[in-house]
Amino acid sequence: MKIGVPKEIKNNESRIALTPGGAQTLIKNGHAVYIETNGGVNSGFTDDQYIHAGAQILSTPKEIFDIADMIMKVKEPIPQEYNLIRPNQLVFTYFHFASNEELTRAMMKTNAVCLAYETVEVNGTLPLLIPMSEVAGRMSIQEGAKYLEKPKGGKGILLGGVPGVKPADVLVLGGGIVGTQAALMAAGLGARVTIMDISLPRLRYLSEIMPANVTTLMSSQYNIEKMLPLVDLIIGAILIPGAKAPYLITKDMLKLMEPGSVLVDVAIDQGGCFETSVPTTHANPVYQVDGIQHYCVANIPGAVPFTSTLALTNATLPYAVKLANLGWEKACEEYDDLRNGLNIVNGKVVCQAVADTFDL
Repeated sequence: MKIGVPKEIKNNESRIALTPGGAQTLIKNGHAVYIETNGGVNSGFTDDQYIHAGAQILSTPKEIFDIADMIMKVKEPIPQEYNLIRPNQLVFTYFHFASNEELTRAMMKTNAVCLAYETVEVNGTLPLLIPMSEVAGRMSIQEGAKYLEKPKGGKGILLGGVPGVKPADVLVLGGGIVGTQAALMAAGLGARVTIMDISLPRLRYLSEIMPANVTTLMSSQYNIEKMLPLVDLIIGAILIPGAKAPYLITKDMLKLMEPGSVLVDVAIDQGGCFETSVPTTHANPVYQVDGIQHYCVANIPGAVPFTSTLALTNATLPYAVKLANLGWEKACEEYDDLRNGLNIVNGKVVCQAVADTFDL
């Protein structure tokens, strides 16, 4: 199989879908790998490293899309890439269709096969989402702490406090991978953390593994509203696989919070879990609504591309090898987890959550 890896062109997206080591593995399995010129340079990988691994370097994205049977990307295609995608071409990337009807309909028109990292599922887990969720969860606290600083528009609070001064209060909405990593990072910095979830078994588990400065609380609108006047930083870490995230904090609820408080919406690539969330970029990451800071960057891990690219390839490579060795149809017949990743096939939506979102 011919595998193409174009350079990511989304705003401030510095990751690449395949490391030189990953390219070498695919080549050793008998496949050809094509990398766009300087595609990995922002992740710390040079063209020479890919050439040494056996990959071929092509100059333009059009050359990559024209030659490849399978396209491996990090982020969803953006409008200038839509016309490059061919019928029956396999595109393997994060799509997050439920948050973007334009993208959904554009991919239907291409008659390509869209296999989404975020809906590959095995035993109730999302193995291709986990590594980026881990990065995003940890980074959400770094970014939240930064935007609590007064020069950045925040309250002027140090997350961990100092002796004689109480630390910041952090609320984490969602006890999955993102929420767990965020809570651990915030607790490690010395903040007082509350993590909320609707699953009592999950809360029991979290209460056993979390440090003493983390409290668990059942998630409900009542409990969230009670917490809003008391917290300085809120992390939105809600995920319904393949579907749009629900709003847990409405615009009216912002008035319960103190000015300069910070909302970090890690669920923004699935539509966001705060009503006032609008996707932002690393170039312009924050805005204010009613005095509340909103950080809604849709590709948080893109800020640490070296770490993220390695973590992503560790997870995606075994699946890429199966797809390349067997072809997408046979691979998806043999492996339920890959079949769950199919979202659009030759113009038809085959993921129920996406279909429900747009009445397709």
